[in-house]
Amino acid sequence: MNTTSDDTEIINRLKERTAHLSVISNTGLVVMKFVVGFAIGSVSIISEAIHSSMDLLAAVIAFFSVRKSAEPPDAGHSFGHGKFEDVSGLIEALLIFIAAIIIITEAILRLLGGYGQEFSPGLLFFGIAVMGISVLANWYVSSRLMKVAKQTESIALESDAWHLRTDIYTSLGVFAGLILIHFTGLTILDPIIAIGVGLVILNAAVNLLKRSFADLIDHSIPKLDEDRIKAIICEHASEYAGFHGLRTRRSGPDIFIEFHLVVPGEVSVTRSHDLADHLESDLLVEYPRANVTIHIEPCQEGCDRCGSFCTYYEKQKMQKQ
Repeated sequence: MNTTSDDTEIINRLKERTAHLSVISNTGLVVMKFVVGFAIGSVSIISEAIHSSMDLLAAVIAFFSVRKSAEPPDAGHSFGHGKFEDVSGLIEALLIFIAAIIIITEAILRLLGGYGQEFSPGLLFFGIAVMGISVLANWYVSSRLMKVAKQTESIALESDAWHLRTDIYTSLGVFAGLILIHFTGLTILDPIIAIGVGLVILNAAVNLLKRSFADLIDHSIPKLDEDRIKAIICEHASEYAGFHGLRTRRSGPDIFIEFHLVVPGEVSVTRSHDLADHLESDLLVEYPRANVTIHIEPCQEGCDRCGSFCTYYEKQKMQKQ
């Protein structure tokens, strides 16, 4: 079942609305964290504000990238604009990496320079409250982003969701640390927590860099998906001799599937074309954003291109025996 133009328009609007929600949420959190962080003088809260700033920038990039990737193919981009999402993922990862280095550096300087500042109990309460709000807001928005990302196969929205997921964990860490400072008075915990935040962010940036770079260099889709594609093709094994040369790649939310379908030489062009259309329709049911290219080849007795899969050749051998 292929997607219609109306379905595509609905999907694109859903992606834009979800990306816009992330922008609004991150804007509010950035302002709150910076105000409270500087008011208290807490490096861990300021680190979280920097982290959220990167999330905000990532959300803005994701918003424009999903809008651009939704544009139909044109003369200059005959394969569509899907890679705009991959580029946005790479930019987001680099921004997160820079933010992590800034956070860790500032925290280490605080540790080396001594950290004797006392926090006002009243202001400390505001810091704890802001971190709690951040956890709840990011949990809701990241869940929404991830759900829509899975529905629409959008790497930009998925990247944004993972950014917010890391923000949840780091905000929880700062939240717990501020409570410990409140009860113990150990303000040295503040830069230590900030270093922990930076390390978590650094790990997320490295993982996102790997994935974005893999898509930009046309890495094959996961083996599990390729095996499923082979299984779908094999469901019609009795209608052709074999297939070979399966190649896949991802471009943003779109995937490209190419393979050679080997048919018996006496099969007509019309019948071969109908079979290719049938296979393409079956693949689109499971991968609606796929671009499928099937090259028809005549079977040559004794060739080894299809390997042990060549059902037609095996049937011919059995008939001769």
